Amino acid sequence: MLLIYTQKITPRIIYIFKHICTNMLGIPVRFTSKIEEFIAHDGLKLSYGKQALGNELFIQNNGLLQEQGLSEVEIKVQPWGGTFCFFPATESSALPFDIFAASFYLLSRYEEYQPHVKDEQGRFPASESLAGQEGFLESPVIDIWALNFKQVLEARFSNLDLNSRKFSVQSIITVEYAFNYKNKGFVRSLGGGFLDVFRLQFSKILDRLQVVLHLKKDPFHVYEELIELIKKHRIDLLFLFQLSNFSVHDRNINPNRMPHRVVIKSVADYTQVGSIFGYYAVDNIKVLRQEKRKMEEIVHSPLQAGMNFKYNLKLPDYYNNLCELEIFNDYSMGYSQTPGFRAGTCSPFLFYDINTEITTPLVVHPYAFNSNIFSDVSPEKLKNQIGKMLQEVKNTGGTFKAVFKNDDFSEYSNKALYYSLLKQIHGIQ
Repeated sequence: MLLIYTQKITPRIIYIFKHICTNMLGIPVRFTSKIEEFIAHDGLKLSYGKQALGNELFIQNNGLLQEQGLSEVEIKVQPWGGTFCFFPATESSALPFDIFAASFYLLSRYEEYQPHVKDEQGRFPASESLAGQEGFLESPVIDIWALNFKQVLEARFSNLDLNSRKFSVQSIITVEYAFNYKNKGFVRSLGGGFLDVFRLQFSKILDRLQVVLHLKKDPFHVYEELIELIKKHRIDLLFLFQLSNFSVHDRNINPNRMPHRVVIKSVADYTQVGSIFGYYAVDNIKVLRQEKRKMEEIVHSPLQAGMNFKYNLKLPDYYNNLCELEIFNDYSMGYSQTPGFRAGTCSPFLFYDINTEITTPLVVHPYAFNSNIFSDVSPEKLKNQIGKMLQEVKNTGGTFKAVFKNDDFSEYSNKALYYSLLKQIHGIQ
């Protein structure tokens, strides 16, 4: 156990020390604000304040973790040991920066509460982030900092033997449209057919007829092939299905149609499934509850995983709604158009609500790659980027998460490219 001395024990301090020391490094922590208790302690101990008490292990506190709410934060990023850091400390500190305040700033998404320019869809863009502006977006800096902090602890306490984390990979398959042609109803199918004629897409007209007449499998029905990968290579795939009502924003298939439900149940027999939440569910907890119940009725088990697929996260309200409905795993933390680590980490973390200064039970699972990026970046360049990010995650023993769509693996996409990328990420030869 590591005893932490700080003049004032705050919810922020408890949150970030438990995350870095306990969740990431496996060291239980205890806090005290009594100098006598700290000095008398014979085991592992660390002081966190403006200046050291003696010759103990000391990390200088920059003040952010003593505050409440939001304030203007001055940040100067500097290079450090092959990576970057901010919130600098004096030479008396065991690290040249306040690792705990810097980690809290990134994990809490402090910058997303601040005024910023949104993208065309009203989201917080990578270009507005500190990591994007300072050039460390593609690096899981918190995990690198934690690894360096581990080395400092092991050098200071010779009897400390910490286990290394185990690298892992998970891909999320988002299913906005379970089928391209099937089960859309007569009016939508007729309208889609006229649109194909207008666009002179005669091959799609033929495909549509063959699918409707049950002469050909729907192009987006790729689930058997992906499940075969799970069976053969034991890879970790999480399928997220959209069950929203049809609207101008969400144009998925009616979730009450039996073939749609059969697909979800069949996939759930082999791997975990969850929900993509629709446009109205992100804002309205009643709609969110309805979508949750739909999935639970299909799989006959509590909904454990969800994702805000393409809309603004609207922190902290969206995450608080998930907590209220006991959906405790979220996979929305990433940029759909830019590779990188939105929260500065490749490790799952509990969401901290700055408005209420409370650590919530919601586990945020950040992803580093979204297949939407292919529309803007050449495949070779992106493969190289992913390879570098994979290696950095592997070096820290973290988890690399990637997001694909089911239609990425259809005949209407460059399926060979996406399969090769999926195999690259999961280390399949």
